[in-house]
Amino acid sequence: MKLHLSKPTTNLISAVIAITGSKSETNRLLLLQALFANIKLKNLSNSDDAEVMKKGLMVSNGEVDIHHAGTAMRFLTSYFAASDGKEVVLTGSARMKERPIKILVDALNSLGAHISYLENQGFPPLKISGRKLTASEVELPANISSQYISSLMLIAPSLENGLTIKLLGKITSVPYIEMTLGLLNQIGVATNFKENTIHIQPLTNAVDATIVVESDWSAASYFYSLVAMAEKGSAITLTSYKKDSLQGDSALVEIYKNFGVSTEFAAHAIILKKVQNQLMDQLNLDLANAPDIAQTIAVTCFGLGLGCHLTGLHTLPIKETDRLAAMKTELEKVGASVAIGPDNLSLAKGGQVIGGATIDTYNDHRMAMAFAPLCLKTNLSINDAGVVSKSYPDFWEDLKKVGLVIKHEGEN
Repeated sequence: MKLHLSKPTTNLISAVIAITGSKSETNRLLLLQALFANIKLKNLSNSDDAEVMKKGLMVSNGEVDIHHAGTAMRFLTSYFAASDGKEVVLTGSARMKERPIKILVDALNSLGAHISYLENQGFPPLKISGRKLTASEVELPANISSQYISSLMLIAPSLENGLTIKLLGKITSVPYIEMTLGLLNQIGVATNFKENTIHIQPLTNAVDATIVVESDWSAASYFYSLVAMAEKGSAITLTSYKKDSLQGDSALVEIYKNFGVSTEFAAHAIILKKVQNQLMDQLNLDLANAPDIAQTIAVTCFGLGLGCHLTGLHTLPIKETDRLAAMKTELEKVGASVAIGPDNLSLAKGGQVIGGATIDTYNDHRMAMAFAPLCLKTNLSINDAGVVSKSYPDFWEDLKKVGLVIKHEGEN
């Protein structure tokens, strides 16, 4: 599906948008619900990733295909490894078979799991023979994707001896670890996270809790970008959010002050307002704790003619695509000057926006959504725009509520 986005007649925008639950929180809670059936969940994500997670958790024997869902791959690996008697082959898309999982598999096997590789060593697909895990201590490098660590944390309360996780080196993506701890605490799990060691106690019965999943802050990032590029006085209200969020991407509140965007917390909502023009020429950020919003921030900077140097992006090359390489290619299509390194992206300030570009999305939902706000500056097209269903199926319809003109190819 190719979409054409036209520059609107006015950049003064206003809307109220209801965003479904966080994909990150949803997939963690779905796994916990599979382990502790008395947990009740509301405002679940309607994303493709959440749907494949739900379906995967219902399988006891046979093949589980998680397509492009990296979170589901990591979380289900631990879930099936600790599910005594379950026998599955866990597989995914061609890109998923290129995404490493050896560190997690090694950690689980050291706990007594039985996981083997069916194709390339260190990569899916995996053959998993579930068994009772009795070992209670494991070591992991600290500078890996937090999803490996969270995957182990989520099964820990179901293990008869709980689990101690020792992290070696400097920890990245701490907010995602703290999110997992926060959700464990909500269902009654005793935890401790001090220095580089995580202790999680076993739990026989979860509390009878109804947990309302907070809406997705990653999804909110695209509306922050829109407001930043809009005229002063523009405002968008997003529901349902809270001030004491567990999500690392809530760093948007502080980051977008640099672009003249204020955030007001109302009852279960945030109100984004363009209160002044941006305050600087160059933005330097370490996004190790929130790498998923790097693409959005880079596009925002370009749309406003600002330079940026974004670091802490070492996990981006192994996402749905190599996001650093993809961002360089697509930003240069619209007139940017970009340099990338193994863990960083630099954008030169003052680039002139080239109109009429077609953005390729590389099977990556965030490529499509990050570039969409640029239509406030110029006309552009998005190839394979349906890829947004991975995390935010309603994205294009919600943009229309803001007043943006979005048409399918061939539509008058």
